[in-house]
Amino acid sequence: MIVPMKKVSIVTQAKDASSALDCLRSLGVLHVVNENLPQSKDVSAIKEEISLIDKAVQILSLPEFSKKKRSSKELKDWRSTGGHIVDLWKRLDQLEDYSKMVSGLISEWEAWGDFDPELIRKLEEKNIYIRFFRIPAREMKNIPAGAIVKKLFVSQGNTSCAVISLGKADMPFKELELPKMPLQKAREKLAESAGVMKEIKDDLIGHTSYLQSLISARRPIARELEFHEALSGMGESGTLKYIRGYIPSDSAKTVEEKAKKEKWALSISDPSDGDDIPTLVRNPKWISIIEPVFKLIEVVPGYKELDISLWFLIFFSIFFGMLIGDAGYGAIFFILTLFAQIKLGRRVSGRSLFVLFYILSSAAMLWGVLTGTFFGQAWLSQKVSPLIPALRDDKNIQALCFLLGAIHLSIAHLWRAVIKLPSVRALAQVGWFIILWGAFFLAKMLVLGDAFPAFGKWFFIAGAALVVFFTDPKKNILKGIGSGLGALLLNLVNSFTDIVSYIRLFAVGLATVAVADAFNQMAMDIGYGSILTGIMTSFILLLGHTLNIVLGPMSILVHGVRLNVLEFCSHLDVNWSGFSYKPLKK
Repeated sequence: MIVPMKKVSIVTQAKDASSALDCLRSLGVLHVVNENLPQSKDVSAIKEEISLIDKAVQILSLPEFSKKKRSSKELKDWRSTGGHIVDLWKRLDQLEDYSKMVSGLISEWEAWGDFDPELIRKLEEKNIYIRFFRIPAREMKNIPAGAIVKKLFVSQGNTSCAVISLGKADMPFKELELPKMPLQKAREKLAESAGVMKEIKDDLIGHTSYLQSLISARRPIARELEFHEALSGMGESGTLKYIRGYIPSDSAKTVEEKAKKEKWALSISDPSDGDDIPTLVRNPKWISIIEPVFKLIEVVPGYKELDISLWFLIFFSIFFGMLIGDAGYGAIFFILTLFAQIKLGRRVSGRSLFVLFYILSSAAMLWGVLTGTFFGQAWLSQKVSPLIPALRDDKNIQALCFLLGAIHLSIAHLWRAVIKLPSVRALAQVGWFIILWGAFFLAKMLVLGDAFPAFGKWFFIAGAALVVFFTDPKKNILKGIGSGLGALLLNLVNSFTDIVSYIRLFAVGLATVAVADAFNQMAMDIGYGSILTGIMTSFILLLGHTLNIVLGPMSILVHGVRLNVLEFCSHLDVNWSGFSYKPLKK
């Protein structure tokens, strides 16, 4: 559920502002709203420190350095180490640019042979000019008389040549700029740069042992930044300073007691309609396991919107099971989750992510058992019968998808109806609920060829009447009906298309089984007649099922999340317009 918030204003003497803010930070409940732009020398200095750490962490996290694991070491002075890492990276970047320049020089002039550009420049002082050109073969006749032409090589129809003359003769061709150094020296510089770059890279690889220490060093500095931003963002009036923000309503008593003790002036009130209020979602542990998904897709409901965590968890698990649709793949996900928990469990705060994956993996295994799918269906069809044979029929699965869609979207409208009670506007949501079930029967008729029930038309008639008359009931009946009619025309077709969109569960699940069966058949056609064919068969099986295992989670993000975040939420009028509650804390 979304926790109710209280609006708080605290006033203290300017000289006590820092200590007051430190007390509030100890409470860890105030989401600060800055009165002024948080700017100060302290803020700028801390931002520079964080930027240094972030840059150092980014460098050490690059695959070319982090792929070679180093045991973690404690870091005593992160500033000098971070600065050294950044300096190394800058030097490496400069050397790489320089090496590219030198490599380009070698590539451009290698065919001309090795010579010293400086000697050519000295000859110019004695009025002897040696200049280099690329001249089209048909233009060679245009070289002025008196110049000596030394043809060196021909490439792509152009003659590369040196033109020697007393005095700087006018040439109707573009002269090539002399290289900055002889080829031999360029090769030596390139080799020297390569050696230095290797030393720098080895040094950076050695510093990867400090990666975790740098990450840990950032956390308290980030907290200090929050503190100083809040301090410099406080409002000021004479000898007083004040801070505003929001706290959970159940923290009001704690703040009141602290204000009495510290002798602060305190105001606590309910937020007004125009306030920009942060969202704090607080659920029981068994529901909050879905929070990692919301963090992954970066969505937060608005303060006055609804928290869909419970329904998201229930239907996301169902969708996961149907989209993966294979007991074998579900078992692999379960084993991988168990392995990850054993290896990483101590480093991860909380177990909600692991519990979520256990539930999702179990849903895939359950669906696989119900449909008789274990690394495909065809190879088991003669040996194992599905627990529910009807789920092997495509038409039945499609009908189930439409039923799931109707139930899912019906929950949204019934929920909105309950919220609107005792207002008669709740009847408009009942109308949409009735229309959805009419759309369900219409989808079965148009897509599956089922007969449309005789009573089906009354779903649309009754639902439309409720929507038209109760969407926006006003004293002016005509305006109210016009508003309801507009809502009906805008959303009637969507009710049908949204239910039909749930057929994606069938389509993606069918594709997963088809891919598995296709690779299984290819492998069996080769067989295990010899060592070579056995290797080929094993490779094909591994390739096919790995492909499904990799693409499966992608389909969950595309389809499973979409049905919850878009289709369901559009009917529930959740726009994800909020931002997270982030209290100032130590």
